[in-house]
Amino acid sequence: MNRRSLLTSTMLLLAARQLPLPTWTSRAEAQEKTASLVWRHGVSPFGDLKYPSGFKQFDYVNANAPKGGAACQIALGPFDNFNMVVAGIKGSLVLGIDLVYETLFMPALDEVSSEYGLLAEAMSYPDDFSSVAFRLRAEAKWHDGKPVTPEDVIFSFNAFNKFSPQVAASYRLVVKVEKTGDREITFTFDAPGNRKLPQIIGQLTILPKEWWEGTDKDGNKRAVGESSLEPPLGSGAYRIKEFAAGRSIVYERVKDYWGRNVNVNIGRNNFDELRFEYFRDATVAIEAFKANTVDWRSENSAKNWATAYDFTAVSEKRVVLEEFPINNVGIMQAFAFNIRRDKFKDPRVRLAFNYAFDFEALNKQIFFGQYKRIASYFEGTELAATGLPTGRELEFLETVRDKVPAELFTKAYSNPVSDNPTAVRTNQREALRLFREASYDMVNQQLVNRKTSEPFTVEFLANAPIFERVFLFYKPSLERIGITVSVRTVDEAQYGNRLRNWDFDIITYAWGESLLPGNEQRGNWGSQAADQAGADNVIGIKNPAVDAMIEQVVFAKNQADLVAATKALDRVLLWNHYVVPQWAYGKLRTARWDRFSHPNPLPKYGMSAFPTLWWWDADKAAKAGTRQ
Repeated sequence: MNRRSLLTSTMLLLAARQLPLPTWTSRAEAQEKTASLVWRHGVSPFGDLKYPSGFKQFDYVNANAPKGGAACQIALGPFDNFNMVVAGIKGSLVLGIDLVYETLFMPALDEVSSEYGLLAEAMSYPDDFSSVAFRLRAEAKWHDGKPVTPEDVIFSFNAFNKFSPQVAASYRLVVKVEKTGDREITFTFDAPGNRKLPQIIGQLTILPKEWWEGTDKDGNKRAVGESSLEPPLGSGAYRIKEFAAGRSIVYERVKDYWGRNVNVNIGRNNFDELRFEYFRDATVAIEAFKANTVDWRSENSAKNWATAYDFTAVSEKRVVLEEFPINNVGIMQAFAFNIRRDKFKDPRVRLAFNYAFDFEALNKQIFFGQYKRIASYFEGTELAATGLPTGRELEFLETVRDKVPAELFTKAYSNPVSDNPTAVRTNQREALRLFREASYDMVNQQLVNRKTSEPFTVEFLANAPIFERVFLFYKPSLERIGITVSVRTVDEAQYGNRLRNWDFDIITYAWGESLLPGNEQRGNWGSQAADQAGADNVIGIKNPAVDAMIEQVVFAKNQADLVAATKALDRVLLWNHYVVPQWAYGKLRTARWDRFSHPNPLPKYGMSAFPTLWWWDADKAAKAGTRQ
């Protein structure tokens, strides 16, 4: 998710640290090492690649898509940062900045876990997965015409590792990065066996070392560890054309882009311009869309989806409402406890909050019945635990039987249901019973700690008014069982500071999960991340059983073990009641002025794939009318 974005996605935190300076090998050593390598055009940790070496294009693209036109999208809030390295730490990162940069490898949107070379033409790793080498494309260039070099890769790795704890968790197992050839870089890992790590390294965004170590137009030295509104030098298909700080940004397609004929780029990046218009208020943004001043809107409000799109252009079919299935990510969105605070350390207290939460009424009254309750940390994927543990999953859990709740083995996890008045009252009584077991008594209609005589109070912290209505709906249910509740909304900067300092009781937080979980699980739930400021382990989990299951996920040797280990991890997290799960929809809601076309069908794991695979359709645009 600000609420951590679902697509985002994403977010993977541990201690940022400076790696050793790169070491250099002799030319003879490098030639000998390179000769022994098996170079791969693509990578998948467990299965065969769909696309062979030398493939012309991905199956799901339109190789003949016309180039041209423009697309304008909505963004909410301001922005004051173009530097990806400190995204979420210093300033609000502008949307679309990833269009300017590139990664070593990029995913195929019709495969679960395969990636193919982009900046790098190939990668190589030994059978024990103890290292990975990348060979850069000779034609890869920055927008100023200079080549992308191994020095750029090493600089980028160190920059993210030092200044971005949200990324550093993925790279913490790298103990050495070195230039091993004119266009070759090798990453050495601290231990063998992590099949996913070569692929994770391939997702590294590459920055221009020379540019970042230089000076701006005023002679000021740039700092990769600080936010910046200076348009950066990139290597991607787009560059920044113009912007109004905090209000709008326009990216233009780079006509002489080095990678326009690379197979993974065929049929992509079809628009001449991509624009993001920023709005402080969601209601104003919807009105701007209705007024035909922006082209595309992703809708995350159930109320808006049910009520806000009844204007004339929809009935005339000049505006298209469409939902795209979300198959590429899972989600846990929840009321997250800060268990560093004593009052939330007892899992019975945390479970009591779940019994007090009337999701069914909330869904009906506020969300128009559109949502389903989340019951997994990997909701929406095959990785979600269901029923009772069996087979390989049970084998993993048996290794931590003495460290997990006994119910994990005998009961399928489910959230309390409050679908009628009797159920609501029953759940409230159960919440009170759990509080009594956790040493709280009701005194003058207030829960009081039996040992300290302190009343139980809780603050819900938000960074946007949109969350207030949910907190305020939850508040009366908690007050009925004797909890004193306050709701506070602060600006984005203050919210970020409070999270980094763990200065909160309960927040709404979302963890996006890929179909190939790995090192990021340490950042989400691992003990070491609990003490890392800015980590995605906002809850503060320090649980040896969780740590053990994370290691099984990270070092899974095949897809079956990965699925089983992830389900085991899911089950351990669920039965410790670290959160009160919220809701999910499973589809991306979109509204667009009908000016565009896309390949049919779209790739399974690409959601809408807008604007990446879409193109300007002049015939449709003529019927939809000119953007105002």
